Amino acid sequence: MSKARTNLPERLLEHTSKQDYSLYSNIDQAVWRYVMKISIPYLKKNSPKSYIEGIEKVGIPIDHIPKIDDMDKKLDAFGWGAISVKGFIPPIIFMEFLARKVLPIAVDIRTNNHITYTPAPDIIHEAAGHAPIIANEDYAEYLRCYGEVAKKAIESKSDTKKYEVVRNLSVSKENPNINPKILKKIECEFETISNQKAWLSEASELARMNWWTIEYGLIGDLTNPKIYGAGLLSSVSESVSCLKNNIKKIPISLECIKQDYNITKPQPKLFVTNSFNNLKIILNDYSRTMAYAIGGKSAVEKAILSENTTTTVFDSGLQVSGVLNKCIYNKKNEPSYLNYLGRTQLCYNNSEIDGHGTKTHSSGYGAALGNIIPLNKSLYELSDEELKTINVEPKKHSTIKFYNGLVVSGIINNIIKFEGKPILITLDNASARLEDNVLFRPAWGQYDLACGNKVVSIYGGPADWNNYQNLELTKKDISYHSSNLTEDTEYLNKLYGKVEKLRNEKAASEDYITILKIIYKEYDKEWLLCMIIYEIIYKEQSIRNEVQFLKNYLITFKSDLQLKNAIERGLELIEEDLSL
Repeated sequence: MSKARTNLPERLLEHTSKQDYSLYSNIDQAVWRYVMKISIPYLKKNSPKSYIEGIEKVGIPIDHIPKIDDMDKKLDAFGWGAISVKGFIPPIIFMEFLARKVLPIAVDIRTNNHITYTPAPDIIHEAAGHAPIIANEDYAEYLRCYGEVAKKAIESKSDTKKYEVVRNLSVSKENPNINPKILKKIECEFETISNQKAWLSEASELARMNWWTIEYGLIGDLTNPKIYGAGLLSSVSESVSCLKNNIKKIPISLECIKQDYNITKPQPKLFVTNSFNNLKIILNDYSRTMAYAIGGKSAVEKAILSENTTTTVFDSGLQVSGVLNKCIYNKKNEPSYLNYLGRTQLCYNNSEIDGHGTKTHSSGYGAALGNIIPLNKSLYELSDEELKTINVEPKKHSTIKFYNGLVVSGIINNIIKFEGKPILITLDNASARLEDNVLFRPAWGQYDLACGNKVVSIYGGPADWNNYQNLELTKKDISYHSSNLTEDTEYLNKLYGKVEKLRNEKAASEDYITILKIIYKEYDKEWLLCMIIYEIIYKEQSIRNEVQFLKNYLITFKSDLQLKNAIERGLELIEEDLSL
């Protein structure tokens, strides 16, 4: 096991899935082999040198589906690791894996029907697309930094809904047993949510950066770029079409976050970087504008707009995790009072403060900010002697007045300190008001007064994931590695196995003709097995008529524009005497 995979937290491990290699069918292996064998010759000319070198360095076999644990061992040499997952995982989980230098690899493989491209994560996309280029140090560092930045992004409630719809659509398109009516309904849901106008969150902007770089990025000269984005590298059709002149090429910049995309269609424009290091510079420029980096009013406004769980960090070090829904500002337009809805968690140093988790603060929380009259300091800056001057000591009644007009009064029950600083003051029989606004009443129970003057940072998600107890944030699909085989493809799969056996035994050409007759009659949409047989019997003079008929049969599949490129490249390789 790689060093990167050791000590992964449980919240990440629960999204992993064991790769059951026995579930890959003969058809699956043929799909992998065909995609790799027609892609590598092309990508040798049209991808960075580090990608082709990386295929061997990270343990990507050409003739069979890789074992993810074997890849993990190879990636260890680069300080990375690989771990198997089942399809889509929540973006925030995916980003944390990257930040920890672990590449999640989907155990599924696209079906024969979607060999040229699938919107769903699969092992061709992850293993053959993302993994090889990790051997490039600059790219790997960008990938890690991207994960580090993106996991702090504020994600909106609508982002979460859109993710669920996209996930459902992608998985459904790859499900061989899906009811066409159900698929149509899901496609309509996708169109509806894609056309909705919603606040553009940090997570959405970073998702766009991810799409135009990690997934669909080009590198090099604007007039003759190379492919490095995994979505392009793993797409048989778009890896070719993307370099044509009708696809607009744009120098990469922060402008990419303004460009939306559709995962179900080819991209009409692409962004080109002159180096991988340049990507990191652009990422850093964006990160400096994020709520976690700037804090203050702007960060608070983003958190409120998100309607989602965020963590507010005060200058005292106190962290408040919950759904921030309201803020009262002082005359300087600085946050004075923050109100959180529902389950809220109070933390210090990313650890939940004892007795201040979501069970205690199940109905929300209010946090006061500002300096205290007459000391002109925040509560966390006060020494024990200074606290006594305002009666902040156990069992004493205290009235704490803030310069912003906030007044908190009650009997001091407890003072929680970290590193010698007061972080939280609990009052009994407490009240809190700001001018005419009543913020807390004695009948509501104990009041936990936050100590802090300013909001220095806000980021997405809770501070202490393990204790936050909100499954909606990282809701996982309880699913396991499953087979692509259906009742309709079981016999076809046996034919794939038989052809491979005949090839290894160097069987007579006539044996393949028998199988072809079955395909022509029973499987009129099956072209891949025909291509494999064509490669084997291509030079057989004794059956020239059958070989020519087979070639003509394969050419008929070119009427499907999605298959046209895959068919042409396969025939070209065979006829150039390059083995498939």
